[in-house]
Amino acid sequence: MPVLVVDGAVLTCSFGLGPTPLVVIPTSAVPVQAEGRLVARIDAIVPTINIQSFGMCSSLANPVVAAATAAAQGVLTPQPCIPATAAPWTPGSQKMTVGGVPALTNDSQCTCLFGGVITVGYPGQTKVTD
Repeated sequence: MPVLVVDGAVLTCSFGLGPTPLVVIPTSAVPVQAEGRLVARIDAIVPTINIQSFGMCSSLANPVVAAATAAAQGVLTPQPCIPATAAPWTPGSQKMTVGGVPALTNDSQCTCLFGGVITVGYPGQTKVTD
């Protein structure tokens, strides 16, 4: 059964060097919490606000990585990650909403425009389930 994702959850990217925490911003007058932390929604995708850098990016679809790799004569040259997310997490909760938007669950994924698949490594809590 899916677990709700909360502020401070650990995210990973298939092209990122390391994990990063999810930052959940209050979105309603009455914030929804689990274990004292804000519950995330599927629209928590704003780069550098909700999703921070994963350290270094190794995707050749990232123009900065491609340019650095070309300059290094084809040797993959990772560059600083700046997430480029545009679509909501999927699938999200089938049962719970936060401010009318489906809550984010640990089985959801989000895609970076540079081809990386962002997943939830640790949801930030374990007691509240979908």
